[in-house]
Amino acid sequence: MTREERNKHQREYRHKTRNACTNKYEKTMSGFLMRKYRNMKSRVLGIQYRKAHLYKGKDILPREDFYEWSMSGEFLEMFKEWEESGYDRRLCPTVDRIDPKLGYVVGNMRWLTHSENSRIGAIHKNLICNNNNND
Repeated sequence: MTREERNKHQREYRHKTRNACTNKYEKTMSGFLMRKYRNMKSRVLGIQYRKAHLYKGKDILPREDFYEWSMSGEFLEMFKEWEESGYDRRLCPTVDRIDPKLGYVVGNMRWLTHSENSRIGAIHKNLICNNNNND
């Protein structure tokens, strides 16, 4: 089997199983952190083009430093609560950049639940919109 055939077979298998293995792995702590870091990296590289204006070119700490930072008691507790909730999206741990002008660096990151991070983002967005309307 050629590499191209193998890749096609793997894509078809993942489509057929709806990425069950990947989804299961990403519910583990190491899989979750791997995906979280990969998403952060794609933002600062500008791969997620819709939000590139918010992230592209910002700093990001090395992967191993992110894993070490993540092993804080705060993340471990949040991850456990998320697991125990049956993976309730609102309780999913997310990385918040305290100062949106800065990147993903120690001192500018904190763990929040998805719902907390969304609420803060909405407040920040409303402040910006209101300031622009007052100009």
